[in-house]
Amino acid sequence: MIKYQHTTLANGLEVVANRDSSSRMAAINILYKVGARNENPHRTGLAHLFEHLMFRGTHLVPDFDTPVQMACGENNAFTNNDYTDFYITLPKDNIETALWLESDRMTGLNLSAQACEIEKRVVIEEFRQRYLNQPYGDVSMLMREMAYTTHPYRWATIGLKPEHIAEASLEEIHSFYRNFYHPSNAILSVSGDIAPEQVFELAHKWFGSIADTPYTANPIPREPVQTEPRRMEVEREVPATTIVIAFHMGNRLSHDFFLGDLTSDLLAGGDSARLYEHLIKNKQLFTSVNAYISGDVDEGLFTFTAQLLPTTSEQAAEEALWEEIGLLQSGNISDYELEKVKNKFEANTLFGELNVMNKAMNLGYYSMIGDLPLINREVEIYRSITRSEVADFAQRTFRKDNSSTLIYRAR
Repeated sequence: MIKYQHTTLANGLEVVANRDSSSRMAAINILYKVGARNENPHRTGLAHLFEHLMFRGTHLVPDFDTPVQMACGENNAFTNNDYTDFYITLPKDNIETALWLESDRMTGLNLSAQACEIEKRVVIEEFRQRYLNQPYGDVSMLMREMAYTTHPYRWATIGLKPEHIAEASLEEIHSFYRNFYHPSNAILSVSGDIAPEQVFELAHKWFGSIADTPYTANPIPREPVQTEPRRMEVEREVPATTIVIAFHMGNRLSHDFFLGDLTSDLLAGGDSARLYEHLIKNKQLFTSVNAYISGDVDEGLFTFTAQLLPTTSEQAAEEALWEEIGLLQSGNISDYELEKVKNKFEANTLFGELNVMNKAMNLGYYSMIGDLPLINREVEIYRSITRSEVADFAQRTFRKDNSSTLIYRAR
């Protein structure tokens, strides 16, 4: 169990503190409630661009990394469709260095034309290398395009196309910064051997004077219920044909999220899981097979992927995947399988609680999704899941009319 205290500063900044007396290190995490979902469909990729820009330095601190390194710390960040996260680990006695740096770049970021152009080029090159020129690089983009018609999950964090970044004006970039990088759109979470009261005092010292700039964003459009199967077939210069089948599922706070997460581990949680045992080891149809959930805040996707052996026909591959789905839907699940995945989740949770960085990040995340106490309830939820619930989830979710199938064919 993670013990924590929570407060909100007058300017709207949420602060969550966990005291960990076992570590000499402290983790400072600041989460901004902005991701690809908050972008204009005609100007995507800005949230990811800002992940890069936040390390370009400020008017006060031109090189962000140097003070972190001088304080014996490490830092990094990531962006996804729902939020952007920045984190620093360093000795607890140097925590104010991290708070100073984060408060400074919340307001003083260097967004000069030169700085923006440099990072735009970096992001565009990343787009090309990871998504356009990489084998299978556009699989997730094609699947999003097919599975979503309305919700902004239909584009990846990197954006819809490189031109959206290349053509972003300085005014658009400054506007994005004002709209989303301010106290009431951020969550500061800290884990280390520091009393929560001291964390709150330091948060007020470094962030309390920052004026908030409230912004009323347009509501996120809901994805309409899918009523018929969708299918896309493409050919690419890749080593082997891959089949991807995705299904819409519940949002992060629904019970279906936990059912989907457990089901994905049941199917593909290692070499002893049923997809590997049945389809690779026994039937020898695929070189690899996987099942996973997207983990999005809004309604996400449950996805099956399988890479075919040269001797496997596309029809046989699809039939085999649907046969595995049928086994789940019939409730053909052993007590051993169910207990194994529950034990794995509990072990991973307990192991994660040993690390101050994991705790700081998780505290920020659960506060962001609107249910901070859930951080300590999830093991109980997973433990309570029954075989019949998994079967019911499979019946309701893995329907043909809820499916989007991508045949990614090797030329």
